[in-house]
Amino acid sequence: MTEENPQGTPEPEGSEEHPFHFTDKRKVNNSGEQSRPAEPSDEAASDDETAPVAEPAETDVDPLEGLDFEPSGEAAEASEVLKAKAEAAEHLDALQRERASFTNYRNRALRDQEAARNRGVQDVLAALLPVLDDVERAKQHGELSGTMAAIAEKLDQSLQKFGVERFGKVGEEFDPNLHEALMHSTDAEATASTVNLVVEPGYKIGEKVVRAARVGVVGPE
Repeated sequence: MTEENPQGTPEPEGSEEHPFHFTDKRKVNNSGEQSRPAEPSDEAASDDETAPVAEPAETDVDPLEGLDFEPSGEAAEASEVLKAKAEAAEHLDALQRERASFTNYRNRALRDQEAARNRGVQDVLAALLPVLDDVERAKQHGELSGTMAAIAEKLDQSLQKFGVERFGKVGEEFDPNLHEALMHSTDAEATASTVNLVVEPGYKIGEKVVRAARVGVVGPE
């Protein structure tokens, strides 16, 4: 007679041969608490998701540089024309620069030449001033006649060729830039200061006064 399960629950088939069992893989730490199995951290997952993808490095290499071909036909002719125009523009620019430099040099040389000429004339005139004063005094006293008068006239003409001008005459209005007053007198009828006596005439070259006229002046009271 077979014994029945006192609780009335049927036993699983094969329970006698292969009894049911399970294994607990959880670990127990030193404190006696059970530790859960390790799970992948959120940080690692987020790092994997947001990790930047390497992009190909940009380069300045011309993609057409490696192509091995030469322009031909009309393209080659156009390239040669553009090259010739560029060279012509460079030569024209260099020529214009040289021309401007030469023009400046020429103008500077002309100015220096004119300044040197004027200095030379001034030096000669300064050396001749005593002789010219004597000739002028002789004229005023009527002592020049014949050959001496002709020589004095030629001397004046020669000085005029070099731009030398004599000034200072009786009746001229007094100008302190041109006249040197050696004496001064007054006149009740005078309305302005004028030259009434010329002791030595003045000389100038262009606008350059070499010597002021030495005169006597009369003016209003």
